[in-house]
Amino acid sequence: MKIRTAYSTRTTTTDAVADIRAQLGASDARLVIFFASPAFPPQEIARQMAGAFPDSVTFGCSTAGEIVTGKMLSHAVVAMAFGPEAVRDVRVEVLEHVGSGNPVDSAFAAFDRNSNVPLAAMDPERYLGIILVDGLSNAEERLMDRIGDLTNINFVGGSAGDDLAFAATHVYANGRSYTNAAVLAVVEPACRFSLVKTQSFVPLPQKLQVTKVNEATREILEFDHQPAATAYAAAVGASVEEAPRHFMTNPLGIVFDGEPYVLSPQRINGESMHFCCGVKEGMELQLLASTDILADTKEALRRVKEEQGAITGIIEFNCILRTLELRDKELLDAYGAIFANVPTVGFSTYGEQYIGHMNQTAMMIAFH
Repeated sequence: MKIRTAYSTRTTTTDAVADIRAQLGASDARLVIFFASPAFPPQEIARQMAGAFPDSVTFGCSTAGEIVTGKMLSHAVVAMAFGPEAVRDVRVEVLEHVGSGNPVDSAFAAFDRNSNVPLAAMDPERYLGIILVDGLSNAEERLMDRIGDLTNINFVGGSAGDDLAFAATHVYANGRSYTNAAVLAVVEPACRFSLVKTQSFVPLPQKLQVTKVNEATREILEFDHQPAATAYAAAVGASVEEAPRHFMTNPLGIVFDGEPYVLSPQRINGESMHFCCGVKEGMELQLLASTDILADTKEALRRVKEEQGAITGIIEFNCILRTLELRDKELLDAYGAIFANVPTVGFSTYGEQYIGHMNQTAMMIAFH
């Protein structure tokens, strides 16, 4: 076995885990990564998945929708198993109390104690980081900033969801469920891998500079020394009352070398705007316009196949806002079909991690 996927829509944790185990078989998997609907009790799904694969490293998180080879699902468990032909080694650390602290340093020290190569010296062509974060912790920016200070390997991942209840999200590792936490995994693949980032937006000419912000709450108070809601509404050519209708199709972004990193508005609160990602005073944000999710995703995968060769597996972190747009346009089946011919696993996230924290993006790890 190199890479294999499974999914279950059975309604009890015991039945769903048994179904996953039966599909993946008595495998020699080094790693099993899984994503589970919040319909499954978090402690039970974490414990039973670890018990079903006692010789494998298992970790995962709760979701706002599940992705598996050829399908976009809900109320399901999806899993991907990596054999020794795909993964040489994997190590996992859990970071707790991330909402009020930044335990990246202690996690990295633990990685270094148990590895022949310190993370600071790891070759990003040989090693890969995966990060799953409690999607209600507001900790993603601090974690990613510190990770970037300490290593050159890329950490890619997503923020756990709870089907838009915004009540509690969970990350899973060591047979346990955690909140206010993050899971970090350092993976040494046995095959080549590449990172695929795609978002269906193009930059528009309008630019807004953040001149007053509450970073702790991800709230922009002013753009260009004007009330944030008024400035954004003017940029999209709408009234403040109508402006939220533009959030999905006209988010803002940091544009670097022509490539947007999307920061999605969440809501207007009086004259200020809350965002799904952190923002800092002095940032220049650019208005974006939506394009075609299906065409853009197909093109992103076509390019990576052309440059890197055939894809043998994909882990996808797909923003819940993309999923909602696909659902509204009745394109969920068409999007799932893009991944019908390659083993794929993933979930609809409350934010995506790559270099930093962003929204309305599909961040993928492609194995070759």
